Amino acid sequence: MDLRTAAAYRPTKPELAVFVSGVTSMGLEILAVRIIAPQFGSHIYTVGGILTVVLAALSLGYWQGGKRARGATNREMSWLLLATALYVAVVIYASELLLIQTSTLALPPRYAALPSAIILFGPPTYLLGFISPYAAELSQKVGVGEASGHVYALGTIGSILGSAATTFVLIPAMSIDTIALLFGVILVGTAVALTLPSLPRKPTLASVAVVLLLVAATGAGPIAYDHRGDVVYQTQTAYQELEIVDDGDTRIMYLDGARHSAIDLEDPDRHVFEYTRYFHLPMLMTEDVDDVDRVLFIGGGGYVGPQDFEDHYDVTVDVVEIDPGVTTAAEDYFGLEESETMTSHTSDGRQFLQNTDETYDVIILDAYKQDQVPFHLTTVEFMTLVSDRLTDDGVFYANVIAAPNGPASEFYHAQQRTMDQAFPDTYSFRTSESNDIQNIQIVATNHETGFSEADLAARNDGRDLSVDLSEAVDNYMPASDDNDAPILRDDRGEVDSLLDPMLGQRYVVEETEDGSGSSEPPPQSLGGEPLTATLRATDAETPRAVSPAAR
Repeated sequence: MDLRTAAAYRPTKPELAVFVSGVTSMGLEILAVRIIAPQFGSHIYTVGGILTVVLAALSLGYWQGGKRARGATNREMSWLLLATALYVAVVIYASELLLIQTSTLALPPRYAALPSAIILFGPPTYLLGFISPYAAELSQKVGVGEASGHVYALGTIGSILGSAATTFVLIPAMSIDTIALLFGVILVGTAVALTLPSLPRKPTLASVAVVLLLVAATGAGPIAYDHRGDVVYQTQTAYQELEIVDDGDTRIMYLDGARHSAIDLEDPDRHVFEYTRYFHLPMLMTEDVDDVDRVLFIGGGGYVGPQDFEDHYDVTVDVVEIDPGVTTAAEDYFGLEESETMTSHTSDGRQFLQNTDETYDVIILDAYKQDQVPFHLTTVEFMTLVSDRLTDDGVFYANVIAAPNGPASEFYHAQQRTMDQAFPDTYSFRTSESNDIQNIQIVATNHETGFSEADLAARNDGRDLSVDLSEAVDNYMPASDDNDAPILRDDRGEVDSLLDPMLGQRYVVEETEDGSGSSEPPPQSLGGEPLTATLRATDAETPRAVSPAAR
């Protein structure tokens, strides 16, 4: 096709339908991850389950559409697109309720997201699967091979556009419900275009009705009650769903439905989560607190830890946070301010360490979730890089989420053994007396130290730190026999299998107010009372752009 022919090209109605079905099917697939992940976790089983459902539904639609394609018409494709748009309205309005109900099914955790994926996204994807064989039947191309190839090419081009636009443009700029509304309107508009120029009465009235339902569903928002408190801010960043929730005097940052950072609005100096006090453990292991000049945090969240270090020590703090939306939220809701001693870098933690020439006295890694751990921040190659960026007597601290014993401790033991390969000495501290999944702190020194629990207790008594670490020292865990644990390496992706035993299990986050444990709900319930799904805002704010050097 020469340029003149390409410029004069006008798609036929079947070609338009195929292209739009490709755009919307891929767009809905990406939205499925954003809708389902906050309830069931963003681990590989959720994503893989959604992909499985979408591909199975498309295949079934292709098969059934092929069987019925002989009598296909443009009007039939119009009705299929309208039916898909109608179901999108159902997804907008009822998804939260369906997520709550399906979360109570007694399924193994790795399969827990499948029912919601099937119910919410199986039917619309199945209906879109009819479009390609119908379009091939109606194609003006000569020969089955040419018609099929042409349809596949158009559908794939549409899928590429739908994937790129949803990922890079729509999600950073709009709420999930607004994006779903957009896809629904596109489907309705295409359905109307397929009936032109006659505009039959029934399809036209149906199109108007579906648009009204889409708008009403988006305006009403999902039907769900949020038990966590008042949602004061909510957005979809390029990386995750971000919410700021006020529960009484406590402000909490949620990332993909999981609590990540918290502050006491009445007493900002209080550590709401007990494990954030443990961030100061490296200050017990340095030769002299006054010699600590530069501190690096990998993972910012609400910037609670970095601000605490800046306020209480004479140090310069660098923070590497990959998600600029998180930094913006910390500025707006957690008191983060520009400072000569606090610099935020929008980057991946490993890439930052590879590209910087700075060395640090303390590096604190706080970038793990219960169900999702950046694999490249766990390996022996990464730990060696961290060691290279520490001073000779520097200290590395990793906040690991796991159980201290049992099957759910596999990731903890693997992480400690991996760190042992890069550092002379490592020390572990539990944050709860229970054996539930919790925050376990692993501290590694870049030189031989050989501290005993008594040594650390004496240092805690003798040093004027901003927090009393006696409870943390009491929770010191002697070195365990983890020789059977794997050493994590870049060329072996074992992290997901190590996290598998933790899926759906109780995660205890100790709070400092009364010393009692606060149980983080598992990504899904395995029976009993239904969990309340994360409430999505219909008018989510758009995150402001943050420059890489923003503070």
